[in-house]
Amino acid sequence: MTRTAATLGDLQRSGRARLAAAGVHSAALDATLLLCAATGERRETVMAYPERPVESQAVDAFRAMIDRRAAREPVSRILGRREFWGLDFAVAAPVLDPRPDTETLVRAALDWLDGRPATRIADLGTGSGCILLALLHERPRDNGLGIDISEAALDVARANAASLGLLARASFAVGDWTSGLPDGAVSLIVSNPPYIPHQDIAGLEPEVAVYDPIGALDGGSDGLDAYRRIAADLGRVLTPGGAAFLEIGVGQETDVAALLERSGARVRQFPDLSGRIRCLGAFFAGTGEKDHFDVGKCVGDE
Repeated sequence: MTRTAATLGDLQRSGRARLAAAGVHSAALDATLLLCAATGERRETVMAYPERPVESQAVDAFRAMIDRRAAREPVSRILGRREFWGLDFAVAAPVLDPRPDTETLVRAALDWLDGRPATRIADLGTGSGCILLALLHERPRDNGLGIDISEAALDVARANAASLGLLARASFAVGDWTSGLPDGAVSLIVSNPPYIPHQDIAGLEPEVAVYDPIGALDGGSDGLDAYRRIAADLGRVLTPGGAAFLEIGVGQETDVAALLERSGARVRQFPDLSGRIRCLGAFFAGTGEKDHFDVGKCVGDE
């Protein structure tokens, strides 16, 4: 007896139901994205032609993807890709899955860079390279260095730089935060360091706790270990008039700002689209400079 071919609509519905039962909040969207990946069809096609039959090989591929997503593996890791700042990045086990919220940091850094001459940038804990490469994509005269303690992560970042045509302006090196940078090495530092308190990691969603590398999550007992290391050395590695932009966790703005102010910086908060403080900017005076950032107020301004 011939088996009736599954249709796009059949598969989307069954996949959605399986993911919803597994506790996946975005079950409908994820089922559609995985169906598109398995079949090569566009989302518009899946919605407009649910009766279209699907070849058995694609059906098997889709069901295998649904099994992985039901185990709470993120869609980006199943597909091996993630869009960030409108660019396509490879995502692999050694690197943090880029999040849209991190675009707050990119936007803040670009505002600071606007109108400045060619700039040398360092991205500390670069992971996939998404922050550094997004900045270099927007700033064709800048160059940058991505630093990470993981050589495997740097392999992913180099591959992303190559695929985006940025390898000529982006270099990568194994390092422990700022420790390998010479004095006055860069004018801009960016970083999304680990900021989750160690004891909180087990309570995170499985997509994060299981599939993101622990080294990119674990910020020590209070989540601030990396910020202490970075803040203490900013005055040394930045050129006069330089700046740093750091992503932070929920409720960490006061503690991280205090660390940055101790380093001699003035600090400004940057909220994400939901209004949550997502990024802090630290601004250092150049020779004869009084102010460090001419847009908005810094922490402590009246």
